[in-house]
Amino acid sequence: MPAEPFRGCYTVLITPFTEDGAAVDLKALERLVEFQIREGIRGLIPLGSTGEFLSVSPEERTAIVETVVKTARGRVPVLIGTGAEDTREVVRTSKEAESLGADGVMIIPPFYSVPTFAELVHHYDTVAKAIGIPIMVYNNPATANVDMTPAMLAEISRIPNCRYVKESTLEVTRVRDIVALCGDRMEVFAGVLGYESAWLGAIGWVAVCSNLAPKLSTEMFHAAAFDKDMERALALYRKLAPLLPWVGGPRYVSGTKAGFRLMGMAMGDPRPPRLPLPAQDVPALAGVLQSLGLLSEGARQAA
Repeated sequence: MPAEPFRGCYTVLITPFTEDGAAVDLKALERLVEFQIREGIRGLIPLGSTGEFLSVSPEERTAIVETVVKTARGRVPVLIGTGAEDTREVVRTSKEAESLGADGVMIIPPFYSVPTFAELVHHYDTVAKAIGIPIMVYNNPATANVDMTPAMLAEISRIPNCRYVKESTLEVTRVRDIVALCGDRMEVFAGVLGYESAWLGAIGWVAVCSNLAPKLSTEMFHAAAFDKDMERALALYRKLAPLLPWVGGPRYVSGTKAGFRLMGMAMGDPRPPRLPLPAQDVPALAGVLQSLGLLSEGARQAA
């Protein structure tokens, strides 16, 4: 187990690809990890949805885990997304993550079979018995086709190792209810509503926007969750808010990768079926990044 519990703003990392999309750009991934840590992020999660985990090969997956863990060098926790439709595959990738030095895994439910509650419990229990690192259960009914309610999570939290949940509905009262029902068995990371969830007991935020703005994202969440400084947290949230539509919804990958290109940190395009951000949308995104002081000099001159 990690020496300290997971806390704070964690980035669910994009996966950099070469310009032709044929390979993972591992050098760019190393630079991304260093950028995140330098800017104060508190944890890293490669191979989530934002990391296009369904669009990489098993060999690429292994290389991504090795690269992030080795580059982080224990400076921040690294959790690996190991969701899959087949429980055996989740066990395999979770054991691999542990063997490569990851601090935990994040597991979305099987996303095609629409498992019953009994099947969900069996799924997570099987994985938990196979590894010795913590599991972050990932509730995202929009993509998993199953909704793990607070009452269901209260039961799942009784499985050893299922110590965290990434709660990604838009119902912020879920945080309140999970805290009430799970007690100290399971702690909550917001998956979407980082600012709002902090006030109801979330101790972490798995953020997409922190790919591009790790310092601002971390400062905002920590001001709300730990400092309880409402005035400062709200001011930082209002500053960050214009970026959120560009890294959420259908363009969460394309918008993030377009943002990196504008910042002078090209990470390649998404792999199909995802497409790059439409050209007509790029100037508006550039304006948002400029307001945050994130544009590269070349992009500022062209804006």
